[in-house]
Amino acid sequence: MNVQTRVKAGCVRQLAGVLASRRILRCATVNVAAMAAHRRIVQRDGHDRPRQVQEDVRSYFVALLRGLNRAADRGILSAHVAKRMADVFIGNVLLRSTEDDDVVNSLGFAPPKFLLVSPTGRCNLRCKGCYAESDPGNHASLDFDTFDRILTEKRELWGSHFTVISGGEPFLWRDGERDLLDMVAKHDSDFFMVYTNGTQIDDDTARRMAELGNISPAISVEGFEEETDARRGRGTHRKVLTAFENLRKHGVPFGVSATPTKDNWEVIASDEFVDYYFDREGAVYCWLFQYMPIGREQSLDLMVEPENRVEMLRRMQGFVREREVFVADFWNSGPTSSGCICAGRRGGYFYIDWNGDIMPCGFVPYSTDNIHQIYREGGDLNTAFDSPLFKRIREWQDDYGFTQPAEGVSNWLCPCVIRDHFSSLKDAVVRSSARPINKEAAEAMTDPDYCRGMVEYGKSIKRMMDPIWEREYVDGQGSGGSEQHAGARAVLERFAPRLQRKGNNDVRSH
Repeated sequence: MNVQTRVKAGCVRQLAGVLASRRILRCATVNVAAMAAHRRIVQRDGHDRPRQVQEDVRSYFVALLRGLNRAADRGILSAHVAKRMADVFIGNVLLRSTEDDDVVNSLGFAPPKFLLVSPTGRCNLRCKGCYAESDPGNHASLDFDTFDRILTEKRELWGSHFTVISGGEPFLWRDGERDLLDMVAKHDSDFFMVYTNGTQIDDDTARRMAELGNISPAISVEGFEEETDARRGRGTHRKVLTAFENLRKHGVPFGVSATPTKDNWEVIASDEFVDYYFDREGAVYCWLFQYMPIGREQSLDLMVEPENRVEMLRRMQGFVREREVFVADFWNSGPTSSGCICAGRRGGYFYIDWNGDIMPCGFVPYSTDNIHQIYREGGDLNTAFDSPLFKRIREWQDDYGFTQPAEGVSNWLCPCVIRDHFSSLKDAVVRSSARPINKEAAEAMTDPDYCRGMVEYGKSIKRMMDPIWEREYVDGQGSGGSEQHAGARAVLERFAPRLQRKGNNDVRSH
């Protein structure tokens, strides 16, 4: 980390302490940060992206700030957690980059920003259509040392301080007496987002998470109680509400995660859903993962139909741009991430599961490598990055727009290599001799009806999204930054010299 970044990080740490206790200054700072984001992200645009793409990035950044500010206003973001988030999430994740010159020069390539790791296939639920096929009988797990080595290597090799954990149910992972939070504690300079069903978050677990301050759970729901219990089992939603209560009590920021299908998308993409989980329950963010026909009882019939996916896009845009709540859709938010982020793309990630199988994405169940074998043969995570499957997918990402100038970017409203461009994914799997990790994945490559259905879905969504992309992202100039409160800057500037002095002292003390 260079001197300028260290000074910024020091100031951020001091600022977090002030913001945790002073509401007026916190609100003013959020307003100033929103204005600064418009200048830095939209007006300067150092990535040469369509303007509306940069507007979307700014909107999501502001929505996340607003969400954290709302949590602080309600007293459900503890001062300790706020300071830890500033130190770890802002200082180590946002202010540091795996694209820094020193990292790229030492490796010869720009590594991923993060990893998705599922340490166990075990789950106490048996949800319908689970993409991971998790259930109570799947006891396959990574051992502590392998899990620890993965996290250590990504930080030491790539400068990556962000990890996403999934499963199975992550809070059921054990190796002897050590559990997930022991691993999080060991890697205290990293930030962890954990996808969980929430049923294991009791008062003591929430307390431990608050003490750590570098972890945020994204708890799965399928709508309200009726929809959640229908897929996840009777009584599950009540356990989720208990988890929310425990997290609020200890000041741990949390989000929700939902799987829209053709049957529940209207509920999930509704104002009532946002009112309930954000305004009433206190969620800071929400991730939507539209149903993917992979895994247990995979069915094309459950996919959100193309015309409804377009409507979901419109509603989501309203939540983020107008209500300023962070609702991100793994597919409809494609412009914000500059398209598909899988296969170890710069700024993206790849996936390691409980068997050690290494895959491009949690929703792409094909592999050419296994982390246990790589380690036995003397390799490391950089070996995994060189997977022939990953290379072919990254070539497709680059051609589709990632390395293209703004005028050469294809439609990132159809970003997904498996959902929206199935033929391209199938070609990459076949040409790299990747193996399916389960029988359903094998069937997906050989079943002519499945392949035809996926290809037709991609064509249909393209026909509907292309006019929107052309009109709003190619021809349009973006919506522009919203005006912020004029007094915000004056309030922040009043405290800036003091924070700068404290930041400099903080840097010198390290």
